[in-house]
Amino acid sequence: MIEIRVPSTVASLKSLEVGDRILLKGRVYTGRDAVLPRLVEAVKAGRSPVDLKGAAIMHTGVSGAGIAPTSSNKEDIEDSIPFLASAGVLIHIGKGSLRDETVRGLDEAGAIFVVTPPVAALLSSRVRSKRLVAYGEEGMEALYELEVEGFPGIVAVAHGKSII
Repeated sequence: MIEIRVPSTVASLKSLEVGDRILLKGRVYTGRDAVLPRLVEAVKAGRSPVDLKGAAIMHTGVSGAGIAPTSSNKEDIEDSIPFLASAGVLIHIGKGSLRDETVRGLDEAGAIFVVTPPVAALLSSRVRSKRLVAYGEEGMEALYELEVEGFPGIVAVAHGKSII
């Protein structure tokens, strides 16, 4: 397992290959269908509620039942990935296949897509703290900041290559 600290840098991700198993440590933001389009618009307007440089975003909601990835190829989510990558988000965490143009967008930004095992209990046990950051009216789909340690994932898209 390769430990990756987040926020991250393009240089720290260069050696990763598709299929590598990683453990994330640090700050991970959350967002899905309702929040990611709003975040894109906020960034375009110069009003991002968070610093996206080197950030990681997991496509999930946060609830008392835990966290688990949602499908990243939902239109509102996948459409946000290339833009957010170009805005500094280097690690996108979710599940499902991505369009070729999304893979290219990740590659152009030096960003990667990571899939996590579908094990909500394990992922939830690796969250050390959580904090509501923005869009609280969206409930469990609001933008949260998670502090994680030993958060497992598999690199599914890197350097223009994809295993999904």
